[in-house]
Amino acid sequence: MNRSVLFLLLFALPAFGQDTKLDEMEDCPMHTQRSAQSHQAMVETHGDEAMGFPHDKTTHHFRITADGGAIEVTVNDASDKTNTQAIRSHLSHIAVMFSHGDFSTPMFIHDGVPPGVTTMKLMKLAIHYTYKEMSTGGRVRIKSDDPIAVAAIHDFLRFQITEHQTGDSLVATD
Repeated sequence: MNRSVLFLLLFALPAFGQDTKLDEMEDCPMHTQRSAQSHQAMVETHGDEAMGFPHDKTTHHFRITADGGAIEVTVNDASDKTNTQAIRSHLSHIAVMFSHGDFSTPMFIHDGVPPGVTTMKLMKLAIHYTYKEMSTGGRVRIKSDDPIAVAAIHDFLRFQITEHQTGDSLVATD
């Protein structure tokens, strides 16, 4: 038997079969479900680490408004003063970071650049971030008069709503 044919039989054909198996796994609903579950677990783990409070003891909301939106986080138990303070510290810090064009925290949490972030960085002077304390947490209001900046803010908040599975509206409300 020719050496070239033997080489093909020994090395190329098994590799061809492996590609087919990988393609079949990508189409498998169970494989997709496991990947989504592991991604959600990664988001939760990174979020707990980056924010300094546990996701399961707090509630996140991402509000979309005509001129931007808001990030709100509250404790689930109003007597939880430790996590209330951690939320306030985190959100006041986020308002400052975002105003300087620093989105490293959401990039770490989501293991990539969320939609809207690149434009929000470029347009940081057109976007205003205001932190406000709430009785059981805090809120960062994100606002702009520029329609391009507002569209980027909306993209960012829609991504957050989907990633954190908050159930918040994906359309602007006021």
